[in-house]
Amino acid sequence: MSSETAETGTTTPERDEDEEPESALQTARRQLSRAAAHLDIDSNVVERLKHPAGVHRVAVPLERDDGSLDVFTGYRAQHDSVRGPFKGGLRFHPGVTEDECIGLGMWMTWKCAVMDLPFGGAKGGVVVDPKSLSEGEKERLTRRFAQELRDVIGPKRDIPAPDMGTDAQTMSWFMDAYSMQEGETIPGVVTGKPPVVGGSYGREEAPGRSVAIVTREAIDYYDMEIDDVTVAVQGFGSVGANAARLLDDWGADIVAISDVNGAVYDPDGIDTRDVPTHEEEPEAVTKYADDLIPNEELLELDVDVLIPAAVGNVITEDNAGDVQADLVVEGANGPTTFAADSILEERGVPVIPDILANAGGVTVSYFEWLQDINRRSWSLERVNEELESEMLDAWAAVRAEVEERDVTWRDAAYVVALSRIAESHEKRGLWP
Repeated sequence: MSSETAETGTTTPERDEDEEPESALQTARRQLSRAAAHLDIDSNVVERLKHPAGVHRVAVPLERDDGSLDVFTGYRAQHDSVRGPFKGGLRFHPGVTEDECIGLGMWMTWKCAVMDLPFGGAKGGVVVDPKSLSEGEKERLTRRFAQELRDVIGPKRDIPAPDMGTDAQTMSWFMDAYSMQEGETIPGVVTGKPPVVGGSYGREEAPGRSVAIVTREAIDYYDMEIDDVTVAVQGFGSVGANAARLLDDWGADIVAISDVNGAVYDPDGIDTRDVPTHEEEPEAVTKYADDLIPNEELLELDVDVLIPAAVGNVITEDNAGDVQADLVVEGANGPTTFAADSILEERGVPVIPDILANAGGVTVSYFEWLQDINRRSWSLERVNEELESEMLDAWAAVRAEVEERDVTWRDAAYVVALSRIAESHEKRGLWP
């Protein structure tokens, strides 16, 4: 059931081999302009959405375990809050940049809007390799970062969450540092915490669960039977592993999974419960197979569904013509470049975008925020039921635009998001 891989005569300009890949900010702005072309909205609103409301750059000093001092750079980009408080992750990664934070913050704005959540978008992080930090150093860095951002965050202003290089423990430290300075426990300042300190059950699994739900709906939409579907998942971390295991439970054949060291491919199917996730045992996927293939080859396997769930910019102008999957569902943020998206569209390969597919994370973060505000926790069963309902509503809204406007899934998701954001801006107006 694979798509044809013959050349399609795409007119995408050739890219110099030494040219830097398109940044998240460039991609987000291109996607905004493309979506705006489908809508009759005020161009001033579109221009406004090309720019963040604010970007905060801070110095984060850290005393190392040996007594020496290092100073790291931290960012918090706050894109838009017309529909509610800023919302978005904090990452610890050596590749964090201001432009990346702005671009990812824009994506969070669209993601919250397509899910119809009362949040705007933000993103932030510290330029650091978390693997270079001891547990104590990571805690001290997190607490100092919380202090540096204290004046621009809060449960009604900006609510961070875990991202690359951070986790539930990081959010606990962040919440505690903020609460100590405020003189009261304020669990709603962050989401993604452990349940014992105000976190929500099901939060960690939520992005992968939403990817699985959307994949299931897309399989049905394209008249495929899930019991006959083959799936390749790049990245076996929290998103990829949870999506793979759920789809496996529902009858799909997961034939390829990967981590940073390489990919495992078995056309007869992989028992995803037998392979530890990255969180359970880091970089363990390749230890559980004799025959490995490069990560790049996984993207080009002859499968029904491809789920890139590792990092951004893995499907590019250079390899989009070699993708043989019938359907791509984005588990990671921004795994498909703008040029690759155009190639896949020309080839007739549907791409379900990240702002819909992996939106389970921010949706359950919203549930966590509600639980914190009301000081009343939900059961895991309720969280999963509410998430299923929210994802199906969002899927229906995007599907309606696909069918009515005859556009791609990405364009349809942006149309849904942008129409909601634009209407909010038009109703609120511009402060003089």
